[in-house]
Amino acid sequence: GPIDLKVPGGSIMGLIGENGAGKTTLIKSMLGIVKPTAGETVLLGGDPDRAKEDIGMVLDDCFFSEYLRVRDVETVLCRVFKTWDKGLYRDCLDKFGLSGAKNIKELSRGMRMKLSLAAALAHRPRLLLLDEATAGLDPVVRDEILDEFLAFVSDEDHAILISSHITSDLEKVADYIAYLHQGKLLLCDEKDRLLESYGRLVCTKADLEQVDRGYLVSTRKSQYSTEALIRHKSDFKRLYPRLTVESVSLDEMMVFVVKGEKS
Repeated sequence: GPIDLKVPGGSIMGLIGENGAGKTTLIKSMLGIVKPTAGETVLLGGDPDRAKEDIGMVLDDCFFSEYLRVRDVETVLCRVFKTWDKGLYRDCLDKFGLSGAKNIKELSRGMRMKLSLAAALAHRPRLLLLDEATAGLDPVVRDEILDEFLAFVSDEDHAILISSHITSDLEKVADYIAYLHQGKLLLCDEKDRLLESYGRLVCTKADLEQVDRGYLVSTRKSQYSTEALIRHKSDFKRLYPRLTVESVSLDEMMVFVVKGEKS
């Protein structure tokens, strides 16, 4: 069915899901790089071609030719984007410690990612689309880039959609989480509400049989114990005060949904 994502202004939405769940395809269809199999993509109220000035993109690898110098990126992109801002590009290069004279092939993965981000920000987009932009980066560079994202969305007219396997990054900066599983949108909610609402129940098989099925999302049974991902955690704890319910991370939620049995 159609995937309807609304990213409110001034916010960051994290897109999670296992490999092959459709995250990259979704982002590429938003950019008009791939055509959806059915229907059309509507973005920022119009078609992707019209919206391209308003969208900055950072894919999982730098898409500029390795033989370009950092300053040549501007020569190419200022022809593509009418809104290109030379001063802003130079400011971003300075801030990220990027020399215009360097060849892209000499740059580390972290520096390439910063170059992609500088190029995305320099045409003053309203929406940043980021596919695995923090993957393979050391924690210090990741932290710097996450700070840039937070600075970008301090403007209420800006928003970010970021897919990432590094769910700890999303737990740090995302306001909303959208969970894609096998091409379908399973969950989309405020991050804090998701983390508050879901929990991990650890109990015996006999205990599990007594529990109202409406609370169970997914269960995993081993020889010695039974675990379940539950929703409406605070109500559940009131109803079943003697059962053990733990907090759950985004990673654990994904593993439950992929490996557990549907309830």
